[in-house]
Amino acid sequence: MSIAERLATEPLAIPRPATTAPFARIDTFDKALTAPGGFGPRLRASRTAALDFRGEFAATGTPDSVRTHDLISLPYPTGYGLFRAAISPTPFLTIVNRMLIVRWTDTDGTRRTLLFEPSDHELDSYTPYFAELQRYTPGPLRNLFVHEYTDVLSACRTAGIDPAEVDYLAFDHLHTQDVRRWLGTTRPQADISPNAPVAAAFPNATLLAQRDELEAMADLHPFQRPWYQPATFVDVPPEKITPLDGSVLLGPGVALLATPGHAMGNQSLVLNTDTGIWAISENAIAAECLTPEHSRIPGVSRAARSWGHEVILNANTIETTYEQYNSLVIEKTIADVSQRDSRFRQFFPSSELTGARLNPGTTPTFTHRAIGHG
Repeated sequence: MSIAERLATEPLAIPRPATTAPFARIDTFDKALTAPGGFGPRLRASRTAALDFRGEFAATGTPDSVRTHDLISLPYPTGYGLFRAAISPTPFLTIVNRMLIVRWTDTDGTRRTLLFEPSDHELDSYTPYFAELQRYTPGPLRNLFVHEYTDVLSACRTAGIDPAEVDYLAFDHLHTQDVRRWLGTTRPQADISPNAPVAAAFPNATLLAQRDELEAMADLHPFQRPWYQPATFVDVPPEKITPLDGSVLLGPGVALLATPGHAMGNQSLVLNTDTGIWAISENAIAAECLTPEHSRIPGVSRAARSWGHEVILNANTIETTYEQYNSLVIEKTIADVSQRDSRFRQFFPSSELTGARLNPGTTPTFTHRAIGHG
């Protein structure tokens, strides 16, 4: 029986340790995300909670440093990235996947290191959606759209980070992710290590993921399956995964907020830096998607105005669209105004829209490209 057939008939044994994460719980958004009366009242409650959170979060301090590393640029369907908004003759736009290295010092003096979005782009390419796309894309054509800047381990070396120093890995959600090379495996893996278990590249790191998403990966809905590689998680050592039950404060000026919608266990990294508060996720692919009235991408401002939409979603999956909209408004409310251009917020897309000659009509009005702090 093939993996696809097995996924359709029985749940997978995804590691879900019954442990409690050793971080301070943030309960500011709990009632807002479940407020009675439907998604409209939840939107109002979410905005109020986000305003309350801003002051509380700023008072926690700042991390020691934040650095950004470009990993890979790749094509992405325009209809997904600029949901129902862009007018473009090309079916694809270009996004750049980036990794953030965040370091802070705990109250007991322990230095901590987080890699946010450490995507293994070689193994991630086997995600069913992208594997199918590659089948119909000749190699020379792929090279026009895909550019590999660096990989995770090379980025760590550039930053002077010993892999043994890394404490945590996290993603805004687990679409496409294969973390076997980062966390190791308990058994040999036919595709990458047929004779022995995979040795962990980050021997002291654990994956921080929302328990909701780990549970969902074990028994995916057909609409979810094209975007996940759940079988790659089965042999990850359980002690290398730390489930989160909602929003947590990781350290001074560093938080992971539960922002469901794009995926059940979607989460956003929030940072308090020299320039103020940033929100980082893939709920949108451009800062202008949070203030679409200022976008010069053809169709975006008009679509937002016509539909009365405050934000433009990244909607490759439509798990719970209303929740994703509310989550993006939370991020918009939390994030400070950009010091480079006050029309835009300090929302940093983990996969940011980038202009390309082959993709007319999708050049962003404004890009952040990086977050630097400390």
